[in-house]
Amino acid sequence: MEQWRNMKYYYSFDVEYQEVDASRKIRLYSLENHLLTIAGQVADDLGFGIKYLYPQNLTWILVRMSLEMNYMPTHNDHIEVETWVEGHVHSLSIRDYRLYLVEGASRREIGRCKSVWAVLDLTKREIAHVFDQPVFADCVDGEVLPIDKAPKLLPIKEPTDVVPHTIQYSDCDYNGHCNSCKYLEWMLNAYLPEWVHTALRLDINYSKELHLGEAMQTAYLVTDNEVQYRQTDASSMPSVTARIARLV
Repeated sequence: MEQWRNMKYYYSFDVEYQEVDASRKIRLYSLENHLLTIAGQVADDLGFGIKYLYPQNLTWILVRMSLEMNYMPTHNDHIEVETWVEGHVHSLSIRDYRLYLVEGASRREIGRCKSVWAVLDLTKREIAHVFDQPVFADCVDGEVLPIDKAPKLLPIKEPTDVVPHTIQYSDCDYNGHCNSCKYLEWMLNAYLPEWVHTALRLDINYSKELHLGEAMQTAYLVTDNEVQYRQTDASSMPSVTARIARLV
């Protein structure tokens, strides 16, 4: 980890062959996984990550994310990520990112992301209010990332299709619920836009945990320049909603 000015940090990674599809472009959920991993590394390095929270029976969870990519990285691309905490609002923490493609001595911005996080009480399975603790206040940079607000995603009344799934062993993480990136993986397995390897925007909202053995389904609606997704549990309660839109 390299600290820059204020509370901004840089991480870098190379796009590995197991992270790309047949187009040799990175899978969208693999890119999301990199961003979540970086968030965890920064939090641990600054003293408010899982190593700090777990002894208190607490953990971080992703609430929503908006990601805009003008270029989707290709196998062997070297990517640099700049990240910082924009601020804390009530029980939520906002972490921003800029993504850069590094080629020799050149470096250009290819994407940006705004993510919203909360701290989950693992016993009560409800949001904990912790941001009054000094360890969180000392990490705020304050810069507001200029990115459009995520649109409100309405229920899909007449989906193009609905794909069922049962939560498997490989879907779950150390928090005892389904991993955040798995939802996006199922969405793209249900329907992959032909333009997903070009400039795009992803908006994804997480509202309800799913656990091992639970039945769920992914409904999606295809329009000219976007695909809306809605994932629900067996009682039709929404778990995750998302939109992938082409940037034109």
